[in-house]
Amino acid sequence: MSESNKSQGRGGAGPKHPGPGGGMGMGMGMPTQKAKNFKGSLKRLMGYLKPRRIQLIGVFITAIISTVFAILSPKILGNATTKLFEGVMGKFNKVPGAHIDFDAILQILGILAALYLISAAFMYIQQYLMAGVAQKTVYDLRQEVNDKLARLPLKFYDSKTHGEILSRVVNDVDNISSTLQQSLTQLITSVVTLIGVIIMMLTISPLMTLILILTLPLSAVVIKAITSRSKGYFKGQQEELGKLSGHVEEMYTGHNIVKAFGHEDKSVAKFEEINDRLYNSGQKAQFISGIIMPLMSFINNIGYVLICVVGGVLVTRGSIRIGDIQAFIQYARQFSQPIVQTANIANIIQSTIASAERVFELLDEKEEVPEARGSQLKSLEAPQGNVKFEHVSFGYKEDATLISDMNIDVKQGQMVAIVGPTGAGKTTLINLLMRFYELNEGRITIDGVNITDMKRGDLRSLFGMVLQDTWLFNGTIRDNIAYGRAGATEEEIVGAAKAAFAHHFIRTLPDGYDTVLNEEASNISQGQKQLLTIARAILADPSILILDEATSSVDTRTEVHIQKAMNALMTGRTSFVIAHRLSTIRDADLILVMDKGSVIEQGNHEELLAKGGFYADLYNSQFAGNSTMQEVG
Repeated sequence: MSESNKSQGRGGAGPKHPGPGGGMGMGMGMPTQKAKNFKGSLKRLMGYLKPRRIQLIGVFITAIISTVFAILSPKILGNATTKLFEGVMGKFNKVPGAHIDFDAILQILGILAALYLISAAFMYIQQYLMAGVAQKTVYDLRQEVNDKLARLPLKFYDSKTHGEILSRVVNDVDNISSTLQQSLTQLITSVVTLIGVIIMMLTISPLMTLILILTLPLSAVVIKAITSRSKGYFKGQQEELGKLSGHVEEMYTGHNIVKAFGHEDKSVAKFEEINDRLYNSGQKAQFISGIIMPLMSFINNIGYVLICVVGGVLVTRGSIRIGDIQAFIQYARQFSQPIVQTANIANIIQSTIASAERVFELLDEKEEVPEARGSQLKSLEAPQGNVKFEHVSFGYKEDATLISDMNIDVKQGQMVAIVGPTGAGKTTLINLLMRFYELNEGRITIDGVNITDMKRGDLRSLFGMVLQDTWLFNGTIRDNIAYGRAGATEEEIVGAAKAAFAHHFIRTLPDGYDTVLNEEASNISQGQKQLLTIARAILADPSILILDEATSSVDTRTEVHIQKAMNALMTGRTSFVIAHRLSTIRDADLILVMDKGSVIEQGNHEELLAKGGFYADLYNSQFAGNSTMQEVG
């Protein structure tokens, strides 16, 4: 196994830009990723909400009630203003009995306060219900994705980068979660607010409502013009940001190599070049998008001036009251806000559906071949380790056969070495043995049982693996060794460490077996990491061993100890050794020489040398190379 690459993606759906004070300014975010099949993916995503339709109905009802009470408030506040204005004007004109009716004003303000409280209460209930719906929906989706990943074949992981899988599992699901939690309730509220505000404005003055609506086309023209100009710059900004992030990650993860070859200046120069392009794109994008607010404010102010002039004329004619003018101006500000939010939410939903599509693509990936069930299912009570390949054919692609008609018969306790050039199929052989890939033809048996008749978990529990690329997780040394077998005791863990000659170096660490390995286990040496993986394999006590040049990362003295420990571990166990240095497999019972997916030679070391074939040439070339190195030394 190799350590997983970790990458961090950019989540979120983009910023929102409502106009100042809830004015008529339109928002404009980053260009969003478009969904390939918006309707189909939206319908499928809504399917995850169906089990919680009752809670969603509650969200919708509470959103309507909360919004309606909020919409009524300006009209009622306008009544208080009218009462105050009429009292003041009556006194000013010395109308007999004229006075300011503070009792009525206080009563109106009391009603207004009650409306605000009720609106806030229903908004709280709405958010509470929606939080439950969103989190439970995403919980189910995450669970489904996790279960799916466990059923996907190795072929899927070989064809996708770790960063891409993580992006779908983490960033895309988080994007869906954020939209369900926030944007869905905002969308409901915005639609209800827009309808309610239009109704309230029409009850005050249809003429002023028409004047306000006529300013919208001008706003739309300005927004479209600015958006078309800035979209390219925003896209360029994102592209350059991605390049900059990639360059920084590459340079910092490989900083030793950069320094070793003296390319620091070259790296800095490339950074500055990308950073300059990012600055230019970002400056232009932000400047052009920033123009939108002053222009929208200008258009808004024109609308407000017209409303005030027409409203003043209507007040003098007695068509409407002074408080209605105040209420209408408040509604004018509220009118633009849901339009801004709806425009932003439309972009967010587009991005969310694109994220949902990526998650659904993962959920629709072809799974592993189903395991045998019922009476067909077989298990090995006392595994011996007899392995047989019978007429095995395999190819990673249907039209490209890598292994054809392979026949191998390995007896219990034999050490089988697999040698050959890069790409010969050595690792493929191991992948087939552990059923990471399915055969095209033929069968593989262990103790006479076809591996397709066994549960994958039972099959893989027969194997212990020590690979050239070590894999250790973030945790204590004790936990990493104990990973080899569940429920291992402290004595067994220490015993495995001693057998792998890891106990000595572990004791020299400040916290011993409680030493916590960091994310990449870089706080211990490569050789020490290899010792821990060997200890883990020893603790697993498997029936069949798979070794991939397990001692290549340790010094010569340690290698001697490790080889002794591995020899003791291999005693009585079938062992498959992928060998790169042929000197390490001279004592193998069977050597399989592979080239282009086929076993071209079989036999022990002496027999293969005597044949004078591919293996002999390979061995002699290595031996000659080593002799030359020794002479030079």
